[in-house]
Formats: sequence, C-alpha cells, structure tokens
Amino acid sequence: MDRFRKIVAIEDPLINAAARESLKKYSDEVVIYNDLPETDEEKIRRIGDADAILVTFKTRIGRNVIESCPSLKYIGMCCTLYDERSCNVDVAAARKKGIAVRGVRDYGDEGVVEYAISEIVRFLHGFGDRQWRPLKYELGGMKVGIVGLGKTGRMTADAFRFFGSDVRYFSRTRKPDAEAAGIGYLPLHDLLSFCDIILTTLPRNTYILQKEEFSIMGGGKILMNTSIGATFDLEALKQWLGSNPDSFYFCDGTGMGTLKDELAPFANVFYTPAVAGMSIQSTQRLSDKVLANIEAFLSGR
Repeated sequence: MDRFRKIVAIEDPLINAAARESLKKYSDEVVIYNDLPETDEEKIRRIGDADAILVTFKTRIGRNVIESCPSLKYIGMCCTLYDERSCNVDVAAARKKGIAVRGVRDYGDEGVVEYAISEIVRFLHGFGDRQWRPLKYELGGMKVGIVGLGKTGRMTADAFRFFGSDVRYFSRTRKPDAEAAGIGYLPLHDLLSFCDIILTTLPRNTYILQKEEFSIMGGGKILMNTSIGATFDLEALKQWLGSNPDSFYFCDGTGMGTLKDELAPFANVFYTPAVAGMSIQSTQRLSDKVLANIEAFLSGR
C-alpha cells in the first residue's frame, strides 16, 4: 500500500501547518476538522468512508465507532500511546478488525518538566501573588516524590535533583538505573507520608490516589498532576482539599480534564489552563512522529 485513499483528522490533530500540508503526500484526499465531535454518531459521520484517521487524546474511539467504519485501515494517534489500558482508542477492537493503531511518545515532556519546576519554584518563593508558607523555600533539600517513573517522571526527577531536592519515586516496577543515579525508591504509602511535594506522572486512566492515600498524605503538602486527566478519586481529592487548607493541588489544562467546575470552589487548587507540554518545539516533534508513523505503515514497516 503506497498511499491512502482518504485521511480524516476527526478533530484538531495538533500538528503544525507544514505537517498538515504534508498529509497530502500520503493520501488522495485529506479532510481536517478543527473542533471536537460531540457524539459517536458525529465521529462516524466524519470518518465516513475514510481508510485512515487522525485523533488526539481528547476523543474516544470506541468499539461502536470502529465497527461502524468498515473502510478504516489505520488510526494515527496524535498523542502518546502508552498501553492499551490507558488508550482512548479501543485497540483490541481495532486489532480484531485488522486496523493498525499507531501512537507516539516523548514529544511534550520538556514543557511538562518546565511547568513543574517553574510553578513550584514560584510558589515556594512567593514569586507572584501566592506563597506556600510564611517563609520562602528553595528546592534544595525539599522532599519530592514522583509517582510513575516513565519518561516524564524520570526527566522531572532529574530536574529536581539538579536543584538539590531529595527525590524519591514509586513505580509498579523498580527502576535500577534511577536508583543508581540517586533517585530513591519508596513504597507508595511511605512516599506519600515522607514527601513535601508529590507529582503524579502516570498514564491516562490510572487512578492511584484514593481516600486511604490522601489520608496517609496528610496536610501541608503540594500535589501536582502532570498526567492526562485525573490520577485520583475525585471525592477523595475534594475531601482532602477541604480538610487541609494548607495543602495545594496544581495542574495544567491537560491534568484538569473535565473537572474544572468541580474544583472551582477550592482556593487551594492552582489551575494553569494552558497545556504545559505544548510549544513550537513539541509540536514539531509531534508532527514529525505522526508523519513517520504514516510512512512506516504505508511502507509495511
């Protein structure tokens, strides 16, 4: 197969203008939508007879959509594909229909790390209209816990260690290379009680913080979520925020997901509506990888 008959981006594919133009090299027809489809019916209508689609993390492509689009041969994810469990595309249903699903990794991590460092530094020092405690703090000596040590988690851990923080991590699998570099492992509950600043850098749909975990975490803490969507039980987070006004929750637009209205009443929620991982550089990396996936599929790789 040397080219597609029709590529449809069923929402804004988040790639740059040059990459959008380059899509024409791989398909007889290219259709790009820039708004989100609200229903499965609208997704199916947009896909129509396309044999390839592009989708981001914002839209769910479930079994119903996949089975309703018989011409589909390729789903290109303009976002991270970590594993099937956390994916917003039903990969198993696609596999059953012989549809290839290709995603990317490692394109927005740098911006996420910069967001984490910059927001916490500003808060510790009071570089703005808010400050963590009456006295100012540096990152040096702060106890920082990273929950999830994938690419973003490891880069974040390294950044905090550069500033002299005592960095610990929890992951479902131990990371000997990280431990050799001085990032200490702790079981989750030990990490939550020990650390002052806790960051969740987890795959989508990984809800690791429940009522028990927030109870163990206690007050006087900073919790930052750099994942796609929630990493916690919502009611447990709200109870923790309400019971501990000296604790704070930070997230960007990606981490907030659909919870903005739910968390709006809490003064100790600090929400940055921008997508931290989006920049000129990250968009270029994403664009290059999306196009490389298409080329690899068409060439049989």
